[in-house]
Amino acid sequence: MPIEIRRFGVGHRRPDGPSGSDGVESRVIESRASGSVTELAFGRRARLAPHASPRWVCFLVIEGGGWTGVGDERCRVAAGEAAVWPPDVLHAAWTDGTPMRAIVVELAEDPRQLSAVVDGAVGTELAERPVSRGEGRLADRPRRRSAADLGEGEPD
Repeated sequence: MPIEIRRFGVGHRRPDGPSGSDGVESRVIESRASGSVTELAFGRRARLAPHASPRWVCFLVIEGGGWTGVGDERCRVAAGEAAVWPPDVLHAAWTDGTPMRAIVVELAEDPRQLSAVVDGAVGTELAERPVSRGEGRLADRPRRRSAADLGEGEPD
């Protein structure tokens, strides 16, 4: 199976954002029963209204910063930080004077169980299992115009 490239970022987001948002653009990168991955781009003074998810939510801030909240609790978040909310807990996110980009990962299972793998504390029964070589190839990229075509139309 070839690698599938999913595009997100400027030019690939929905301008209306998720339900209950104001000033937020979004792009669903992957969605299935076990979880989803979505990019959110908050403008200045943007907000994602309080809402709940039936899954665990990891809100990974990758650019800028803003705020997250649960009930009366508020917490500032910045690039390189993540907020984690358990299922069925009302949570919100917003910005004040600066924009913010976040990747939202929703998982059916508790993501804190993954920290043992991330921290290198994998059990020996898993670490001793042989690893087989995967098969695959990169997906074909869209054809770019050749040098002979550069005089025609708009540049890339």
